Amino acid sequence: MYVFTPPAQASLAVAGSADRFPVRRIFCVGRNYAAHAREMGNDPDREAPFFFTKPADAALDTPCTVPYPPLTENLHYEIELVLAVGKGGSDIAEKDVLEHLWGASVGVDLTRRDLQAEAKKMGRPWDWAKAFDKSAPIAPIVPIEQVPSVETGRIWLAVNGETRQDADLSDLIWSVREHVSILSRAMELAAGDIIMTGTPAGVGAVTPGDVITGGVDGIGTLEVTIGARL
Repeated sequence: MYVFTPPAQASLAVAGSADRFPVRRIFCVGRNYAAHAREMGNDPDREAPFFFTKPADAALDTPCTVPYPPLTENLHYEIELVLAVGKGGSDIAEKDVLEHLWGASVGVDLTRRDLQAEAKKMGRPWDWAKAFDKSAPIAPIVPIEQVPSVETGRIWLAVNGETRQDADLSDLIWSVREHVSILSRAMELAAGDIIMTGTPAGVGAVTPGDVITGGVDGIGTLEVTIGARL
């Protein structure tokens, strides 16, 4: 018996189905495209992959409208390939990673960039910059057997029809097989985990009224409208 009614299970739509994918945790890979690492002032050739998290209920279906969040004057988009774990495990070998995936999608890691910059300067965690409400809009998840590849394919984002990010999954510093295997050494992965795999160069700010579109070839597309300030 709970002392109050627990919140609904966080979940995401499944492409072509009325079923839902239950979300357990959201892991995000930082600086996983060389050009983006450089535009953020970092050396991509020296850093092992690192991870941060968002709460499960930060995920929401697209198309959607996301209110401009509080505490920021510099809200940024980051388009990302999204992986959905269907089979858990620890110390997963690179060769076995794809067997642990239920599906794949495309999402936007919304970031309060000014808060992130302040956290970096002061050596503090990124939570307030990354883990706010509705910060992970994600397109319907495509079952992995219907996905042509999670290792190659165009990934792109546009704001109001103007292309801002345009790269290929093959540009990942740490491939899907590599970074999922590395993540599984630190945390036991479980069914329902979501992994956002990093963003290419071209990140930038959006304001209320802007419409973000993006996609990964062969996997899906999304649309996110930035709403009024909270």
